[in-house]
Amino acid sequence: MEQKAHFVTVATSDLDEAREFYVTGLGWLPTLDVPGEIIFFQVGHGLMLGLFDARKFAADLNVSGSAATASAPNPSGFTLSHNVDSPAAVDKVMADAATAGATILKTAQPADFGGYHGHFADPNGAVWEVAHNPAWRVEDDGTVVLGTPND
Repeated sequence: MEQKAHFVTVATSDLDEAREFYVTGLGWLPTLDVPGEIIFFQVGHGLMLGLFDARKFAADLNVSGSAATASAPNPSGFTLSHNVDSPAAVDKVMADAATAGATILKTAQPADFGGYHGHFADPNGAVWEVAHNPAWRVEDDGTVVLGTPND
């Protein structure tokens, strides 16, 4: 298996609320929207974010019993990260997310890695980090460089 991923899919307990947040609130454009099932957004070079109705997600995984009919638990143990060019851009994205209905988990502030960041949860609990890291960059070929503050 090659070291790459093309989709990140998150089980979503309320797909309509997720659509409202991302499309109406944040202004994202869906690549594919199947009402009642899944909505896809292209979020990077060759990378899609899928928000999948929790019940359909469970069925797709062949999960039976109460797990297949229950709402998805809030996603935990991971963050989706959005990196921007400046601390001011972090503040703007965090404010826009809050206006769109996000819950601010950590207000934007200086970070241990030498940058500036904050965290919010979308209406279904998916956690986003918004960060400015002056040592982090993406090369033209898509390679991510994780430098140190002294780079």
